[in-house]
Amino acid sequence: MKVKIINKSAFPTPEYATELSAGLDLKADIETPVILKPLERAMVPTGLFIALPEGTEAQVRPRSGLAAKFGVTVLNTPGTIDADYRGEIKVILVNLSNQDFVVNPGERIAQMVVAKFEQVEWDEVEVLDETVRGEGGFGSTGR
Repeated sequence: MKVKIINKSAFPTPEYATELSAGLDLKADIETPVILKPLERAMVPTGLFIALPEGTEAQVRPRSGLAAKFGVTVLNTPGTIDADYRGEIKVILVNLSNQDFVVNPGERIAQMVVAKFEQVEWDEVEVLDETVRGEGGFGSTGR
């Protein structure tokens, strides 16, 4: 799938790290480091602008390394970029650790996955079909 991109950042256009990678790493397009104090959040620019094909979205997701090693994640996970959005891609990072975290220029801060989707048409009914699970949710099938 071809996706139009404008890269105004100081860094190369994102590429897949491996042949089977699903996500592209997004980098912090900042001139000076940003310090995230514990429980602080910040919108970090990437310098990237995209035009997705109709019927697709881009999902901004946390990087597992930042989450596991430093407690830093993407706040609205996954963040959705709609096909009609033309603004700069920014990442809402949050520091869930008890120590300051420094975001450096060019640091990989999130990953982006482009996916196809379908829009639904509602079929309003009075009753839904029954299933074994029924209304059980929030851990009702186990842990």
